[in-house]
Amino acid sequence: MDADKPKKPKLVRDSFTIPKSEFLVLQELKQRAGKAGTVVKKSEILRAGIKALAAMNAATFAAALAAVPAIKTGRPAKD
Repeated sequence: MDADKPKKPKLVRDSFTIPKSEFLVLQELKQRAGKAGTVVKKSEILRAGIKALAAMNAATFAAALAAVPAIKTGRPAKD
């Protein structure tokens, strides 16, 4: 084993429900990244968003949270 090799981060799998309109924004952001020459996964976009939120000051963070309406949790009903 190489002692200098960085340790892989432990991954956590989770699931969540988001409104379809926000899911479509994820798809648009993937396409936008592709047009910029970067292929990304939805999880990478979400992780970038988490980093952006973490870098915000308290007031900007609170404003970003206030712009997101609460939704009923759980699995959506089948159509």
